[in-house]
Formats: sequence, structure tokens, C-alpha cells
Amino acid sequence: MPVNLTPPVAAQLLPVAGVFLGATEAHIRYENRKDLLVMQLCEGARVAGVFTQNRFCAAPVVVAREHLAQRDGIRALVVNTGNANAGTGEQGIQDARTTCRALAGLLDCKETQILPFSTGVIMEPLPVERIAAGLPGCMAKMGADNWFDAAHAIMTTDIVAKAVSRQVTVNDVTLTVTGIAKGSGMIHPNMATMLGYIATDAAVSQPLLQRMVTEAANRSFNCITVDGDTSTNDALMLIASGQAGLPEITDACSAEFAVLQAAVSEVAIWLAQAIVRDGEGATKFITVRVEGGRDEAECKQIGYAIARSPLVKTAFFASDPNLGRILAAIGYAGIDDLDVGAIKLYLDEVLVAEHGGRAASYREEDGQRVMRQNEITICVALDRGASRATLWTCDFSYDYVKINASYRS
Repeated sequence: MPVNLTPPVAAQLLPVAGVFLGATEAHIRYENRKDLLVMQLCEGARVAGVFTQNRFCAAPVVVAREHLAQRDGIRALVVNTGNANAGTGEQGIQDARTTCRALAGLLDCKETQILPFSTGVIMEPLPVERIAAGLPGCMAKMGADNWFDAAHAIMTTDIVAKAVSRQVTVNDVTLTVTGIAKGSGMIHPNMATMLGYIATDAAVSQPLLQRMVTEAANRSFNCITVDGDTSTNDALMLIASGQAGLPEITDACSAEFAVLQAAVSEVAIWLAQAIVRDGEGATKFITVRVEGGRDEAECKQIGYAIARSPLVKTAFFASDPNLGRILAAIGYAGIDDLDVGAIKLYLDEVLVAEHGGRAASYREEDGQRVMRQNEITICVALDRGASRATLWTCDFSYDYVKINASYRS
């Protein structure tokens, strides 16, 4: 079961003025569950996003990037689960465009005003006829308060739907930020199989909206790993409907931008952590904090060496304080001039290693006590600068292998 992650409550997910959602069962791969979502946007809404950096990126990623570049004004997003439309060649591109064309016909807009997204099995043809047949059902259920259904419609191997809302006040105007995400396996950064959609009713200029979603991604989805595999389909989209009544935010140095950026990043961090908590087969949520580095990049480099190590992750699953595995990961992280004698390693408050080896005060029963918890912090103090980075990961259990061994069957 997910680690300290409860299902969303529909009444706690706040509508965002100018954003409407409709989901239906299109029978793309699964039976008796919603697997097709349309997000319809008001005229004038702006959209920005970051995408996977996997060179084998999926067809909908290619098409979505193209359509965003057209600057025609995005009117809708369409998301299908059960099929990634990745590794499908030119036919996959045409199928993504056919999906956009079908929805554009229902909305009386241009094909380039639709953004397509897919998630699921790679290298299988997209059943585009089922998607086209399901779109009218999405339109019939369109509503501003359908975030709960939307969160469920984009799930694949997720056990729990992921959705959250926040509100902030700017110049006596209440701004709403609501987001949903899916992801459980094939999770590793370089976004710029996880999808995220965050919407606000604020008005934000296009350049600042892109800056805002990039910053949010770097603080959230680019700080998680479940298994070290970067998906072909990753996308995080930020929508600004402009319906709150606040003047457009155009200054990155303004208080308005700072407040909204903080709210969007908070939602993104919550969603990113929820993905790790729902990692395939996860039993433990692990925070990896690296501090005292020369720059953030080297802190992340060391943090990810720990967070994606199968040996480290399996030790945490077993609550086995075989903590030399963490030292080994630090050592092979690729920081050539690292002084291992200056490093201190902690599990929560327990000092495990210093001066290049086991700390004199360390007792194995203390390490095992911490490792039995379902939430654990690993802290590495490098003592070579003032930079730091925080990442989130989970353990590897028997269930991870079971889930992925039978994913297509």
C-alpha cells in the first residue's frame, strides 16, 4: 500500500475558473474504469509545460511541443491511459494528430489548439478509434468540479489517485491552484511514466508561466526517483486561466509572482512526493538530503547515486542496516575530488559514519530502529561548501518486481 498517502476527497479539490474537465470509459486497455480525460480551457487561457528529455520521446510529446510552439492559444488537453503511443514511429505521430483533430471538431477550434498526452504500454499502436469514440462522452460530463474524476482517469499502475488544491491571497484577491498527477513506476527526472497538470485562475504572461512551471518542476518532479527509469511520456503542464480578476503578472521580481510561484511549487512538490509514496510496491518513503556541497548539481549527483541504488533500496525494504551500501553509492557518484574523510552520514538523527568509516558512537540497533520506520531521512554532510539538495525516493520490494514482470499480461 502507498506510504502515508490517503486518497483525495472530491470536496477538497477546488474548481479553477475557466478550466473544465470531463472523463469517461473509452476501453483503451482497462475495463470498468475511466481512461480518457479532456480538459477544456476558456478563451485566453495560457499553457506552459516541460517534457521528458528521453530521446525516444512519445508521439504525443512531439505533437504537444509542436502545438505549444504555434502560439494559437490552447483550448483543450486530452489524456488517454493504457497506451503510451511511444515507440510507434510515424503512425504514432499521425494517431496523436488524429486525436487532436477529433477533439478540435467537437470544440470548433484548430487542431493545433489541442495538446495530446498518453500513458501506458510502450510500442503498441494507439487505438485511436476508441479515443475518438470516447471524446463525446468526455464532453457530456464536462464540469469545473471534476478534478476527482480527472485524477482517477489518468492512473495506470497507481494505487491512489493524486490531487491537491491550495489557495493564496494576492492584493485581496483569492487565487486557486489545483493539480493532479499520475505516476508510480518508470519514475526518474529529466523532464525537462509521469504526467502532471496544474491549473490556476491567475493571469500570467507566457514567459513567466514557462519560468514558473520550469522552477516548479526543478523543485519537485526533478527531485524524485522510484526506479531510475526516465519515461518516454513525462509532461508537467501549467495552465493559467486568467479568470480570478487580478491584473496579469508580468514581473518576475514582483510579490505577486513570488506568492503564486510558491503556491504552484507547493502543489508540484506534494504531487511529486505522492508519486514516490505510491511507488510500485513501495513500503517506505525516503528523503535524501545532501548538504555542504560546492553547488547544487553535485549535491543532486550524490543524492541520486544513493536514491536510485537497488542495493540501498532493497536494504531499506528489509530494514537491514547494511549502510556501507550508502557509502559505496557516494563514492561512485562521480565527484572525483571528494574527500571521504570529511563526510558525515546520518539516518535521521543517528550519526552512522564519519572520518571515512563507522562513527564511534554508532550502534547497529539504532540504525535498525530508524530503518524500521516507514519514513526515513538520509543526510549526507559533505563539508565542502554551502549548497544543498533534497530528493525523495522509496524502497524496492518484492511487489515492484511482480508488478513490472506482469505489466502487459
